[in-house]
Formats: sequence, C-alpha cells, structure tokens
Amino acid sequence: MTDHILIERPEAHEGVLVIRFNRPEKKNAITQAMYGRMTEGLLEAEADAAIRAIAFLGTEGCFSAGNDMADFLAFAMAGAVGEPAAFAFLKALAGASKPLVSGVDGLAIGIGTTIHLHCDMTIASSRSLFKTPFVDLALVPEAGSSLLVPQITGHQRAFALLAASEGFSAEQAREAGLIWKVVEPAAVETETLALAASLAAKPPEAMRIARNLIRSDRTVLLSRMDEELVHFVAQLKSREARAAFEAFMRSKA
Repeated sequence: MTDHILIERPEAHEGVLVIRFNRPEKKNAITQAMYGRMTEGLLEAEADAAIRAIAFLGTEGCFSAGNDMADFLAFAMAGAVGEPAAFAFLKALAGASKPLVSGVDGLAIGIGTTIHLHCDMTIASSRSLFKTPFVDLALVPEAGSSLLVPQITGHQRAFALLAASEGFSAEQAREAGLIWKVVEPAAVETETLALAASLAAKPPEAMRIARNLIRSDRTVLLSRMDEELVHFVAQLKSREARAAFEAFMRSKA
C-alpha cells in the first residue's frame, strides 16, 4: 500500500518535501509499491520550484530493514527480470537536482543504508546500525555503492561493509564519512528537518551549482548502477541465491 510511504510538506519547514517510511510493524521493509511511491515523491519535488530540499525519514527505532523479503521473493520467483521499481527509484535518487538529507534512527539495512550514499547530509541517532548483507543473501552491492563507498571510506571499510557484511554503528559510520552527524534519538527528526529547511532557504541556483560541482559528473555512477544491476539479476537467478533466500525465510518462520 502506498500509505506505507508518506509524502509531506511540513508547514513549519518551507520549501521542504519529506519522504517518510510509514510501515513500522514491518520495520519499514520496502515493497515494490513503496519504491514506486518514493519515485513519485522525488519526481514531484523535481517538478516543483517551491521545493528546494528533500528529506528522508523513518520511524522511531527504524529507518528501514531493506527490501521486504516476501515481496521481493514473490517478484523474483514470478520470473520478473531485475527490480524495475527499485531501480527506477535509485535512478531518480541519483539524478535528483535538489539537496537531499536523511535522518536515521535505529536499523538501516541494505538499501536502508545505501540510500544515504546519495544524500548530501545524513543525521543518525546514537543507536543506529548500518549494514548491507548483500553477499550473505548471495547478491551483490546496489545503488552505486560499489563505486561510492570505496571513494568515501577507502577499500578496507568498503569491503567490510559491502562484502563482509559487517555492521557499522552510527559513530563508525560518521568516522568513515558515511554520515555527517550523530545525535540522540529524540533529536533526529527535529535536526533533520531543520537542516533541510536551512538548505531550502539558500539561493537555489548557487546551491544547484555548488552541489553539482561537489558531486561531479553522474555518468560514471549511473554506468556503475547499470553494471551492478546486471550482476544483481544474474545472482538473483542463481542456485546459491535461492538457497540463501530459503534459509533466510526459514530463520524467520
């Protein structure tokens, strides 16, 4: 259901559009419909000159546990190729022309971690955990993470996060350059929205140019995302992935 993603324009924060996960009973696990709604939110922000910054938020204790595995498996077993709703979202995210900020409290797993690589500033609570168990599920990194994380953190930390599936605490993520600031849980939303509003209040054309200069050409990133998708789809069809998924589902039964 699309009400699992809320698109908000808070009156107290002019120029900000909020994309909020709203499925706490499932740890904000993301379905195909939720990806579609987030893409709509990003495109809405792109088309509206009144929106000058975008903020991603989760719920108390959880940003997102990543893909909804039952939804994901149903999609994969139906013979669908790739993950088009997720990939459309990621391309819209990577191509966003306006500042992106995010606020994390608690779990940030899989794409719940990699989404922040495309954000310009991320605030996380002291109890947050960032983890990408792609290889544990016999899959590969996505969202351009195989390019972005080594650039940000260096090889060793990138390998630990993306291949060894090591979890990073909020402070470890900050030290690695993956996020900007660590605060107490109660302050995450307030500080994230204040940050988004402060960016929205700046001269928009100067902000656009500065952001583009800092982020540099997106062509290489989009090419890497395409390359990751090819491997992701191939692995999704593999025996080792099927075995990993089945083991995961048994562990949750």
